[in-house]
Formats: sequence, C-alpha cells, structure tokens
Amino acid sequence: MTVRSRLLLASGLMLFLELALIRWLGANIVHLAYFSNFVLMGSFLGIGLGFLRAAAPGRSERPMPLYSLVVLLGLVGFVSAYPVSVNRDSNQLIFFTTGATSGPPIWLTLPAVFLAVAAVLAGPGEIVASCFGQLDRLEAYRLDLLGSLFGITVFTALAFVGAPPLVWFTMVALGFIALLGRPATSVSVTLLIAMLLMFVYPLRHDKGVFWSPYYKVTTSAVDDGNAGTAWNVDVNGVPHQRLTSADTRALQEPWYLQTYAQTPRPPRDVLIVGAGTGTDVAIALKKGARHVDAVEIDPTLLRFGRQHNPDHVYSDPRVTAHVDDGRAFLERTHEKYDLIIFALPDSLTLVSGASSLRLESYLFTKQSVQAARKHLVSGGAFSMYNFYRQQWLVDRLAGTLAEVFGHAPCLYEAPEAAALAVMTAGLTTADQSCTQSWVRPAATPPPATDDRPFLYLEHNSIPSLYRTALALIILATALAIGFVLIMNAAAGGRGALTRARTQVRGMWSYRDLFLLGAAFLLMETKSVTGFALLFGTTWIVNSLVFAGVLLAVLAAVEVTHRIKTPPLPLMYAVLVGGLALSWLIPAGWLLSLEVVPRALLAVAISFLPIFAANIIFAKRFAQTANAPLAFGTNLLGAIVGGCLEYLSLVFGYRALLLLAAALYISAYLVMPREPHPADAERGTESEELPLRIAD
Repeated sequence: MTVRSRLLLASGLMLFLELALIRWLGANIVHLAYFSNFVLMGSFLGIGLGFLRAAAPGRSERPMPLYSLVVLLGLVGFVSAYPVSVNRDSNQLIFFTTGATSGPPIWLTLPAVFLAVAAVLAGPGEIVASCFGQLDRLEAYRLDLLGSLFGITVFTALAFVGAPPLVWFTMVALGFIALLGRPATSVSVTLLIAMLLMFVYPLRHDKGVFWSPYYKVTTSAVDDGNAGTAWNVDVNGVPHQRLTSADTRALQEPWYLQTYAQTPRPPRDVLIVGAGTGTDVAIALKKGARHVDAVEIDPTLLRFGRQHNPDHVYSDPRVTAHVDDGRAFLERTHEKYDLIIFALPDSLTLVSGASSLRLESYLFTKQSVQAARKHLVSGGAFSMYNFYRQQWLVDRLAGTLAEVFGHAPCLYEAPEAAALAVMTAGLTTADQSCTQSWVRPAATPPPATDDRPFLYLEHNSIPSLYRTALALIILATALAIGFVLIMNAAAGGRGALTRARTQVRGMWSYRDLFLLGAAFLLMETKSVTGFALLFGTTWIVNSLVFAGVLLAVLAAVEVTHRIKTPPLPLMYAVLVGGLALSWLIPAGWLLSLEVVPRALLAVAISFLPIFAANIIFAKRFAQTANAPLAFGTNLLGAIVGGCLEYLSLVFGYRALLLLAAALYISAYLVMPREPHPADAERGTESEELPLRIAD
C-alpha cells in the first residue's frame, strides 16, 4: 500500500471510528448522552498522543499500534457487560431517565471511558502521523481531510439505512486489518473477531432492537389486558414511549385529555410536535380534529408507529406525518392551527458529540413559543405536557408561556407522577378554560433563549458534576501527555532526557498552533449549534455541517497550496472580522428569511472565518519542521477548546465567538517571530521560511 493510500484509509478509519464510538458509547453509557463532547475530547487526546508518539526523535519504524485493538476489545467487552444509567441525584441539572443507577460511579466512568477512547484512537493517529512525516505538509493535510470526508460520508450513509453496530465495527475491523498488514495480521484478526462476536451474540436475543439515526431503540410487546397487545419503547436503555390505543391510554393516564379540557372549543386543525408512535395523534382524532400535522424527528420511531399503532393513525387521511425538527417546522410552515401541542418531546440524547445541545433544546426557548403563537388562528391555544421532575422547570415553562401570551396559562399538576404537568395558553384568556391557573413563584427561573437553550439547567452556571468531570479530564490529559513523552524519551536509550527536552521545546514552539486548535473547536461548535437553530437539529443537518466544515478547511488548504495568499496579519484581520460579523448578525434576523437566502447567508457568515482560520493554519503548518509534532500539538489544543465550550452554559453560545476571537488574537501574539532551530534548518529547503510576521 502506498503512503498516500495508507493516509487516506487511516484518516477515514480514524473519523469513522470516532463517530462509531460516540454513537455506541452514548447508547450504552447514559452519562455520555448528557456530557456532550467527552468522547470527542478523548478522540482528540488519542489522535494527538498518536502524533506525539510518531514524532519522537529517532523514531523511523512504521508504527504497529496493536495496543489500540486490545483497548478497543476491552472497552467493548466492559461496556457490553456493564451498561450504565445516569445518576439524577444532582438538582442542578435534570436528566430525563428512569432514575436508576447501575455500573461504576460517574466520577470513575467518565475518565475511564475518556482514557480508553484516547488509547483506541491513538493507534490510527499514529498511523496517520507516520504518513505525515513522509509527505509534503499540505499534501498530507489535504489527504487527511479527504479521508475524513470519506469516513463521515460512509458513517452517515450507514445511519441513513439504520445499520447496527455490528456493521460499523466490522468495517472498523477490516480497516485495521488492511492498515496493520503483516506481521500483525494474525494477532489483529484474532482480536477483532473476538470483538465482533460480542456484537453477534446479542443478536440472537435482542430481536426488538434497532438503530435509528439518534438512538438505540428497544421494543417489546406486552399484554395490555382487554386492550390486547401494547408495545414498550426504550431508547438508549431508558423507557421512552408506550404504544397502545387512544382509548386505553385515556383510561390509564387521563391527564392526556387535560389539554382538551383546558380549551373551550374542540380543535379542528392540530399540530403535534413529538408525535412519536402516534398516541397523541390518535387522541386528537378522537377529540374531533379535522386534520393533524404530526411532526416527529426520528424516522425510525415514526415507521414503528406506522406498523404497530393499534389505531392506525398514520394511515388516516386526516393525518399528515412530517419527519422534521419541530422548531424548524414552525419556522418553515405557513399553516395556521387551532391547537399546537408539544407532546412529551424529551430527546434523551444530544445533537452530536460536539456541543451541549439536545435535540429539543431550541423547541422550548422563548423564541420558539413565540413562533408557535404566530401559527395560531383566532381563538387558538398552545399546550405542552411532560413529566418535568422538578417544580422549577414547570415554573420556567409556565413563565415562558405567560411572557409570550401575556397572561398566566392553565396548569394541571400531578406531583406524585414525577412532576407531571399540562400547561395550556390561549391567545386570550377567553381561549383557555382553567380549573387552576399558574401563579408565579418569586424564584421562577427566566425562560430559555435561543442563545442559552439549556432548559434543564436552573442557573447560569457550570454544575459541580461537570466541573469535577472536566477537572478529571484535564488531569488525565496532562498525565497521558507526560507518560507518552517519557516513553518516547526512554525508547531511544541514552540521551533520553535530552530527547524529552527537545520534544517539549518543540511543542512550545508550536504554542500558536495549540491555541488555533482550541479556537477552532469553539468556532466549529458555534457553527453546529447555529445551523441546528436555523435548519433543525436533525441528523442530516448535523452531518452536512460537519462535511461543510471539512470542505471549507480543504478549500483553504487548496488555496494556500496553489496561490499566493495574503500575509498572516491580514488573514488574522479577516478572521477576527468574520467572527465579529457572526456575532453582530442576530439569529432572529436570519430566521425571518426564506430558506434559500437564509442558507446562503448562513453558509457565508459561518464559513468565512473557518476558511480564513484554516488559511492561517495551512500557512503556519507548511513551515513546520516536525509535522507530526505540530499537528499533534494542534489537536491537543482542541481538548482545551472542548473544555471551554462548557462556558456556553454560563454566557451563551454567542459568547463562544468572543472567546474564539480572543484565542486567535493570542495565537497571533505568541506566534514565534523567529523560526524554531529545527524549522530554521528546514527553511533551507523551503521558499516560505524563515517564518516572519509578514508571511
């Protein structure tokens, strides 16, 4: 296999494996469904460590990272045997789960998974780094980006067809076997077969398990007495829905009828967001709805409802099903409704491993409720219900309705049922029929907003659970880097201390690349969350954004490689100006535009700073003497960016742009004005060196 082919395959495997671990671990360790980017940061650490190992002075042999397969086997085995559900003891942040705890404690689970993921990704990272050392800097970077695009495309395609983890990890196995080759073939094949058998065995027993683009969905048929067969639907190991007939549901849980008791007139046109398998739709039809728009973000759950709903609501001509994000549907549709219902829409998962955003985060903001109000006809009403678990959350949502509609909503509460609440607000007080109205407590939290869409966080703060986990991750990162540097130095025999100092000095000379990595992750996070608001939190939007970021980076590399680009001071000015433009243009203005102009402006605003940032990185990277060390330092900086991303819980997502700008300015200020000795030596072979501020 040629160096270029090897680099393409290893880069594709690296990103594919990262995405597979994010999805699979999040489905089996419920902590990770709420601790957004821990697997992503573990991946950055692992890839960075792989680059540091390959950058060791005197290391010329091709890496044979069998340790990566051993750790992957152990990780799959351990998580399969001991799946974990989240601990809800903290009252600072709400987790929508069963409340059960299992497996090791969270303070042990998160750092252990973090380090295990790092060890797994270090292997492919080491292979990629070895290729970087044999090719021109920008050519290697270009091939790495192309391989990454291939990896995300393949994984997206598998998500589209609902492929299970057995397929994902079979492809991972084939990639490792092709890359390792002889003499490691027999060992790698044995390890990977053992891992795949762990996925094959459950298939004989888990007949009701399938994978949607968002969840691991487990279904089971149960006897519902005289009503016949009902279905329990769990997602990522957490009870999520119970599929039964509308009559049975109304009898067993009469609070489903409260919405209709709180509206004085039977609704004719109804919008249900979070339609799921169809129970809420069936009740709306029973209550006389002439037409129902049923919006469900997960196509797999909707398909299950089509197949098994006993009322066959999705075959009813009065029902139109939409696979879409609820907020995005509200922004795009021109229809008006008598009744809009947000029906139990808690997602139990995050948009991606790159932010703290959940699938429903933008659905419960003040701006979202305002959008819903605009779609009500005269005499219409808006309603939402769920098991809210905390009284302050009921008050926050009721307070949001009061601010948007100008009067207190109707409120039905059943505290014995995990703070179950049904809230309904009419356009006027005459459009709601209350036996009890909400009364504002003195300590009502303010509404969630599009900039801070963290509904389940009571205060603008980073919860202590997050702070502890982040501290452990920073400590683990520092120890892992120190360990690799010591091992690199010891592997060379005599002169180990000198080699260690050389590598540390080399990392310090690339300190600006470290800051560029931290800033870029913040900018990428803001892009993901911004596009989720503008176009929906669907998996396809998320995949397109990541692919778009990679394409913007690739375009920057091609431009840098083929034409003379402006000097770095000018590029930094363009970058900071692009970030300022993103900060100044409000998302509300973009949302007011039609879809096509909104998309064009959003792409231009978001990708201009990404393009400029990567021209800066490409120019700087092209001048480095030790490509693996420089690239690894950049990746390690991304871990710091991942930790800083949690500041959005305090200051909001727009503040990430200011923080990214500060990091980019700092990178410019600390950029070496004179080349590192190793870079100066390489400068005799490159027209672009020595490094000067005007370059």
